[in-house]
Amino acid sequence: MAEEKVKDEAMQIMGMFQILPRLVVFDLDYTLWPFYCECRSKREMPSMYPQAKGILSALKEKGIEMAIASRSPTSDIANTFLDKLNIKPMFVAKVSKMGVTSILVGDGVTLGAFRQGLTEFTQNHNSIEKNKQVWRDKYSGKPTSSETDKD
Repeated sequence: MAEEKVKDEAMQIMGMFQILPRLVVFDLDYTLWPFYCECRSKREMPSMYPQAKGILSALKEKGIEMAIASRSPTSDIANTFLDKLNIKPMFVAKVSKMGVTSILVGDGVTLGAFRQGLTEFTQNHNSIEKNKQVWRDKYSGKPTSSETDKD
């Protein structure tokens, strides 16, 4: 798929969700590109998975921030590749462990993986919101509906 076509489809996928994350965090090796940085030379020109750049472009256009979480032991090579691919400015931060929704992508980021990630984010968000409401009801001092029904 051409980058623009992937971007358009990613925009359509995002349009199917009422709630979107404010930040999407990507790994690098075998997520955005099909290799480990430490097995490459800075002199090489890296390539990305076919759908990766279109998805990044769609997220940027939608105003969703992106960050990188990578355990690569060769961050200098990773940074060089980000520069060579002209995608470094798309990322607002490099992060480590955070409480985030994450999915494993076996063959790089694809539109299917993108949809799965947004689905799991929505499910996690809804579950968190339900738990917040249960907690508010339990500790707010107001009687619950089951307590008022007893009268």
